Amino acid sequence: MGLVNWARMGLADAGPGFRSTASGIAIFMAGAAAITLGVPAAKAQQAAQPATGQHADQKKRADEKTAAEGTLLDKILVISRTGETAIQSLASASHVDQEQLERRMATTPNEMLLGVPGVTMQADARRVSSSINIRGLQDFGRVAVIVDGARQDFQRSDHGTQSTFYVDPELIKSVDVIRGPVANTYGSGAIGGVVFFDTKDAEDFLKPDESWAASVTGRYETNGKGWTTSASGAYRFNENWDALGNIVYRDYGDYKNGGGDTVAGTGFDVLSGLLKTTIRPSENSELKLGWVGSSDGWTETSGGMPANDVDLKSNTFTARYNITDDAKSWLDLHINASYNKTVLDLTTLVPQNRFDPSTGLPVLLPAGSLSTFDVGTTGIDIWNTSRFETAGIAHELTYGGDWVGDDVETGGTAGADSFYTPSGKRNVSGAYIQDKLTWEWLEVIAGLRYDSYSLKDTDHETSGDRLSPRITVGVSPFESAALAGLQFYGTYAEGYRSPSLTETLISGNHPAGVTFPFLPNPNLKPETGKTVEFGVNYKQNDILEAGDALRLKAAYFNNNVEDYIDGVTLSAFDPTSGCPFGPGIPICFQYQNFAKAKINGFELESVYDAGWGYAGLSASIINGHTISYEGERADLASIPSSQVTAQLGLRFLEDKLTVGGEVQYNGKPKGNPIAKDYTLVNAFASYQATDNLKVDFRADNLFDVKYTNPLNGSSTAVIYEPGITLKLAATMRFGG
Repeated sequence: MGLVNWARMGLADAGPGFRSTASGIAIFMAGAAAITLGVPAAKAQQAAQPATGQHADQKKRADEKTAAEGTLLDKILVISRTGETAIQSLASASHVDQEQLERRMATTPNEMLLGVPGVTMQADARRVSSSINIRGLQDFGRVAVIVDGARQDFQRSDHGTQSTFYVDPELIKSVDVIRGPVANTYGSGAIGGVVFFDTKDAEDFLKPDESWAASVTGRYETNGKGWTTSASGAYRFNENWDALGNIVYRDYGDYKNGGGDTVAGTGFDVLSGLLKTTIRPSENSELKLGWVGSSDGWTETSGGMPANDVDLKSNTFTARYNITDDAKSWLDLHINASYNKTVLDLTTLVPQNRFDPSTGLPVLLPAGSLSTFDVGTTGIDIWNTSRFETAGIAHELTYGGDWVGDDVETGGTAGADSFYTPSGKRNVSGAYIQDKLTWEWLEVIAGLRYDSYSLKDTDHETSGDRLSPRITVGVSPFESAALAGLQFYGTYAEGYRSPSLTETLISGNHPAGVTFPFLPNPNLKPETGKTVEFGVNYKQNDILEAGDALRLKAAYFNNNVEDYIDGVTLSAFDPTSGCPFGPGIPICFQYQNFAKAKINGFELESVYDAGWGYAGLSASIINGHTISYEGERADLASIPSSQVTAQLGLRFLEDKLTVGGEVQYNGKPKGNPIAKDYTLVNAFASYQATDNLKVDFRADNLFDVKYTNPLNGSSTAVIYEPGITLKLAATMRFGG
């Protein structure tokens, strides 16, 4: 029957024991709310008893460190190849740390990047599969998704999300985002940007005086009524060797949207795991070996009825080695190797009337028919950064190369869904050199990348290559105390994306609903992204009180993607279209180049932190359209909502209690047929009751708004997002 269906049946037939548990949870939530409401009095009492002497000095230093050094924009980017923080980066970069991830209590990857400007997560009813959109660019490698250095290139083409990845939020320590083709040192094709997920380490889990530690987390959610259980364990063998393991199980039913209607097919069960060890052979070297895996199951629906049972297995293996010289000057070498394997099996639950993809003739697809999607991605990434000075100018010279190979095998019963994703092999590789020059108030980054690709199946083969430049100039012209942290920069950068296997090789007849031909296009040109960006960074401490901090990044960008690839419908009545008459309706579908896609927008990310509380404001406004070679303009369907997100958090009881909320306004993209403006309000609270017990609470979509993600507008049916969802979790930790 499957765990998801079993869970649904079990919840539907829940007896007094379950209702008693639910009542207990409700009482606990009410207690948590009472504690939260009582906090202002506790805060007032705390303020009325000022610390004195040595304790006051210690508290002040701790507050200064929390605020002035602890904002998200001050965290070193894992993805940075020169050890920068987000506020130091002359690029649109963001960092999400573990504290933020824990506050969001994400059930799926779709919830992890709330409020990150320019970034939108898309998931349709298949909630565990997520796709990332950066600045209106999405799918087929336009956004490089990387987990511990491993590219996530799984793709299953259908009416919903296409290029998807599978990683459990519970396993993630931090997320780095770099927007735009300035990210081209991180691999070929990322003309939209890069998102890097860094998994948890034993070093972060263990306290300095511990040799072992373990934790257990249990969480209940009211919408989709399900549980998450997670267990972690870490061991320090000696000061140069440690290891960590984590296992997570989630079991959820179908959720209800803001209108109170159940959204069929949104339930799922997931079993995920992580094993990671870090070995330090010498004082200046480190080797990380890791495995991340998941086993996911869900049911897909058609017309609101169960149609397919889905079973997915994903395994990622990584090895990352870093060695430096004593001064980290000429040698800062990184060698990353990875292999990612994702296998999805799709089994029909009921007989389905289909069309044979080869002949276009009607066929009956019997229950139990199987389609398979098997995608293996191998990668290697090597780079070194040398730091030196010439004539008073500091250099950070980074040079390296990378290679990624995709091996796609799909198949199954005639008429099954694997038809949309053709089998084949693709190799992309590149080499680059980049120099970051710093002289007093001036910073210049100049880089050049060479890319090449080849892809083939049994009947077609194509290849190409290109050089892509980048130049960035940053100035910090002010010396006064108030303006010393103000920096302006301008960038011109290019990126190169090769066509994917699906875009190039898809062929045959549409197998469901109505039939019409798909035409391959081995003559597709690669896309070239050319971006101009102007930005400002501002960093200032001690603004309103000692130890507080303000960080702000803002940027305007204009991206022209030449030879943009998108799907078009051809008429069989037009003799120049190349669309033949055949069974079914007289049209064809083919991926073709457009002259360009023009995308421009504005992004803002800011945070003020005073130790006792923080406030954040982020915004992104994105517009875009395509232009054909004949000069015809059309709205770009991948443009997301424009967003403004405000966040507020207050810390009480010596930072043991944090309460706050988020408000996000979403504006309708131009030309989207299903989108509407909407505003979401969320609330959260986290309480470190003891050294070994932590309680978290979160309310998403507090006002039960009925809304849909505009990116799902291309789906055959409108998918409404979850209505009000309450989450309550408790974590027990032990160590010694």
